[in-house]
Amino acid sequence: MDTREKILQAAAEMLAEDMAAKLSVRAVAARAGVSTGSLRFHFPTQRALQDSLLARIYEHLLPGDPIQDRTLPPRERLLNCLRQFLAPLGTSEDARTAWGTTYRAFIEPEPTEAVRVAYLGHEREAERRVEHWLTVLAEEGALPPGDHTRNVRFLLTVLNGLSVERALPTGESVLTAETATLKAAVDHVLSTGPAPPAGPARP
Repeated sequence: MDTREKILQAAAEMLAEDMAAKLSVRAVAARAGVSTGSLRFHFPTQRALQDSLLARIYEHLLPGDPIQDRTLPPRERLLNCLRQFLAPLGTSEDARTAWGTTYRAFIEPEPTEAVRVAYLGHEREAERRVEHWLTVLAEEGALPPGDHTRNVRFLLTVLNGLSVERALPTGESVLTAETATLKAAVDHVLSTGPAPPAGPARP
């Protein structure tokens, strides 16, 4: 195993033990059995290390890239991406366990800088993934080019809400209701496109 992989593995082990782990350069280097200089060579900043680790975790949880399956129309591909994003959460007991872990890591503790940095790392990776989907569709002409920030935030808000619903008691099929919501979200994004450029400020 090369040095970069040893560092990522050590950081992953620390994150598995504590989702809000700060992943300091010194602590990760010690866990990996490498010098801090060696770690800095591969990951110049703490954020670079965390972002690389989270990208690796998401790739493992969400293998493949449905947005690239051009045998399907854009609407179905984006739907499949959203479904794939929710799939690792599971339903019922699995979803409750996952949300309990998230609550204990990011909601229950005091919002210290370490907790904030850890959460924002997860958020950045989720934003990067959704931005990628919309950029691919824009390059194909299914969406107008432009700033997709508004739609990225909208889709992530929908995904967050649906992930909570998976953990809550329900009297109907969660996945049936979820599919209807996802279809409505995709139709909205594909019909509205990116936000228009900001005009000049009014006096």
